[in-house]
Amino acid sequence: MNAIEVTGIEKRYGGVTALDKVSFTVPQGEMFGLIGPDGAGKTTIFRILCTLLLPDAGTASVEGFDVVTDMRQIRRRVGYMPGKFSLYPDLTVRENLEFFATLFGTTVEQGYDSIRAIYAQIEPFEKRKAGALSGGMKQKLALSCALVHQPSVLFLDEPTTGVDPVSRKELWEMLAMLKQRGLTIMASTPYLDEVRQCGRVAFLSQGRLMDVDTPEAILDRFADVFNPPGLTDGTPTSVQDENVIEVSHLVKAFGTFHAVDDISFNVRKGEIFGFLGANGAGKTTAMHMLTGLNQPTGGTGRVAGFDIRTEHEQIKRHIGYMSQRFSLYEDLTVAENIRLFAGIYGMGDAEIKTKTADLLKRLDFESHADDLVRSLPLGWKQKLAFSVSIFHEPSIVFLDEPTGGVDPATRRQFWELIYDAAKRGITIFVTTHYMDEAEYCDRISIMVDGKIKAIGTPEQLKQQFNQPDMSHVFTHLARQATRSAD
Repeated sequence: MNAIEVTGIEKRYGGVTALDKVSFTVPQGEMFGLIGPDGAGKTTIFRILCTLLLPDAGTASVEGFDVVTDMRQIRRRVGYMPGKFSLYPDLTVRENLEFFATLFGTTVEQGYDSIRAIYAQIEPFEKRKAGALSGGMKQKLALSCALVHQPSVLFLDEPTTGVDPVSRKELWEMLAMLKQRGLTIMASTPYLDEVRQCGRVAFLSQGRLMDVDTPEAILDRFADVFNPPGLTDGTPTSVQDENVIEVSHLVKAFGTFHAVDDISFNVRKGEIFGFLGANGAGKTTAMHMLTGLNQPTGGTGRVAGFDIRTEHEQIKRHIGYMSQRFSLYEDLTVAENIRLFAGIYGMGDAEIKTKTADLLKRLDFESHADDLVRSLPLGWKQKLAFSVSIFHEPSIVFLDEPTGGVDPATRRQFWELIYDAAKRGITIFVTTHYMDEAEYCDRISIMVDGKIKAIGTPEQLKQQFNQPDMSHVFTHLARQATRSAD
């Protein structure tokens, strides 16, 4: 029997066709992948199957129940993790779990056996607010909340976006365990190693179903989308001896907890510097101090020649910054966002007009200048956010997980923008959970438990730790961490 049946589903948003006659089936107990570029229609499929959207045409059913006429029966049988964090950050771990149990007419005690293996890992922190958890722990809590009412079908819309490689692996091990218990699981993901965990995958592109097959067959058949050629010309920067970042014994403490614990390093002008670490290692806290958003507890640092303790306002004027949470205004158009940030950076009207036209042309956004940013696919938003962050030609740009959740082809395009900026003399300071991106950096540091455990070129680190690639280097060091749920 099929757990999921989709036949000729269509969905339009105004003049945009999100789904165009999509059909596929998922047998009970299968781990089924839904993959495709940003804006392909994946989230729309999830929302229709979870009865959160009505299709314009076609039919869909979950365990024999129609998504239009049998909404209540379906909602009792499915668990759903949406793409964005689905919990309440101001509620504690336990309060979130109790809320979702109540929502489905059950209790944590009644559903505990179904989540024991997952929830036990975060139960010691059940009094901590969900917003204070690391990315990996947030996802484990979200999965526990989706499972507490013991569903038979689980829908996961990019469940590991923004999660470090070690935590991603742990989450997929949990999913494999759930599959062994007979759950039907449908998941979307931009990570190719996760795609390969599925029995079959459906590939969507521009709202159309291109094919359904095994992961290897799909990845091979559509290699231009999922395995684009790498950046083969090597890191293109002209690294200079001058330091644009100087950090000495930097500390950031919250009470007795040292989020950043005595780190020292330099970044040279024109360098692409990778700043890696597992969720909770202290990367974002360190970046907030370097960008003037937070004050250190101890140690010293200089960015673009300015002291991070006393000259943080000057620092803000000489840097670009792109946060891991989307940093533009979704209710403004593309052109309005560009003009707004250019004005904030103190640029004149004539320069703004000229550079805006150049930027729209370079991004191939000329026909989308008047589109609201909220209507753009994630990959487009990220490229725009990066371009805006360096619009004023800063000395250095800080990128906090800029490609999280973005498909491989778009990620490659994003790194071409990074290389182009580096060629123009802009220093790049970047955090990422994609280890293939770490290979593109001139040098890398890896933080563990608030300390820098390793620093060097990718080749130096692979040789130092006798590992075949950066993914293995990262895993080797991250597994030495003693913190959890920071």
